[in-house]
Amino acid sequence: MTTAPALLQVRGLQVAYGTPDAPAPVVRGVSFDLGREKVAVVGESGSGKTTVGRALLRLLPRQARVTAEQLQFDGLDLRTASERDMAALRGRRLSMIMQDPKYSLNPVMSIGRQIGEAVQRGHRLSRAECAERVEALLQRVRIHEPGRVAALYPHEVSGGMGQRVMIAMMLAQRPQLLIADEPTSALDVAVREEVLGLLDELVAEEGLALLFISHDLNLVRRFCDRVLVMYAGRVVETLAAADLAQARHPYTQGLMAALPSLRHRRAVLPVLQRDAAWSAA
Repeated sequence: MTTAPALLQVRGLQVAYGTPDAPAPVVRGVSFDLGREKVAVVGESGSGKTTVGRALLRLLPRQARVTAEQLQFDGLDLRTASERDMAALRGRRLSMIMQDPKYSLNPVMSIGRQIGEAVQRGHRLSRAECAERVEALLQRVRIHEPGRVAALYPHEVSGGMGQRVMIAMMLAQRPQLLIADEPTSALDVAVREEVLGLLDELVAEEGLALLFISHDLNLVRRFCDRVLVMYAGRVVETLAAADLAQARHPYTQGLMAALPSLRHRRAVLPVLQRDAAWSAA
């Protein structure tokens, strides 16, 4: 766990849809700090993990009502920041890797051109300088033959390579905080380990703060420093990733018990028993 001052401070984050008279809350009073560390947000589908990440970047639909007691990034109040401030922040100091590159990359633009747009943002580089920077970024994310790959289109690369292209785009402006939304869920085991190794390396070498959204408890247990466990829009438990096996909340215990094991054979996996009090606490 880091002892450095928190880069991101979140207190009482609430996100709701619907009307003011009949709100439908999806995130309920989430609070946490994030420093130069790897913090995972875990929970089943619909628990509000991705909504928290998108709320930080103000990428939610207009009908979403977002409130918070505190939402501060490196001294900037995200609650009152103008759209101009947010446009300058996104991609430069705060970036997000989406879950599936197939839906995030432009299918009619070459990979080099897409990364080049991120490189040129806020800079005036010649075509040659931009191409050189693009190839350097592709090499940084362990893509061989970067010149050849830069000329390809998204449908011509594998899922693992597409995910690394997304990471290269996010690194173009050297962000301070990276939000990774299920970045390895569509990858096979070998490629997943490569991508995780790359993210780990970037956190260590670039001093990134990483918010890692996932449903894979085994993965975050060995990859992250801390874990926020979400249920029905709430953080029900926060603990060190290495201590997940000693979780105290019944929901976290139920998630851990439902994990299959190659060492201990069981005829039937236990079913998670939910308590209405967990969403009201």
